[in-house]
Amino acid sequence: MSQQRIAQLKKQFNLIAHPEGGFFSEEYRSEMNVLSPVVNQPRPSITHIYFLLEHSQVSRWHRVMHDEIWNLYEGDPLRIISLADGQVKDQVLGELNNVMRSEFFKLIKGGEYQAAETTGQYSFMGCTVAPGFDFKDFSYVEDQATRDEILNLGGDYAKFL
Repeated sequence: MSQQRIAQLKKQFNLIAHPEGGFFSEEYRSEMNVLSPVVNQPRPSITHIYFLLEHSQVSRWHRVMHDEIWNLYEGDPLRIISLADGQVKDQVLGELNNVMRSEFFKLIKGGEYQAAETTGQYSFMGCTVAPGFDFKDFSYVEDQATRDEILNLGGDYAKFL
């Protein structure tokens, strides 16, 4: 059933391969531009994509220069990891926690590194960036110090490089 649903999502939303891993389609790019205080360039006020991760795919460590909100829509819980100021946060979206509350969204602050993977067969989500996403504001881990920091975290964090 999951493979059938994955194929349906890819077709329905015209999902294509994303460079960081998984599949995406841009669903909204505001026509209103704002001046980004981070990159001092005009950017759409907001953008939104659909994003799909299948079993054994990862969203590689990367960062976006503006705030990004991930919303889990369907499928299996999503593991999302962020790294900022030497602190790693590893969270699962879509699972009930000990206070009987589910978290279905995660805010990643602009400039923080992030990575993700599904905990099952697939996770289908939306990602909203404001000011809007531009590939000029996107980067993978490029410096050796951050790479070493991730490698020294232990666990399985290196698999997202």
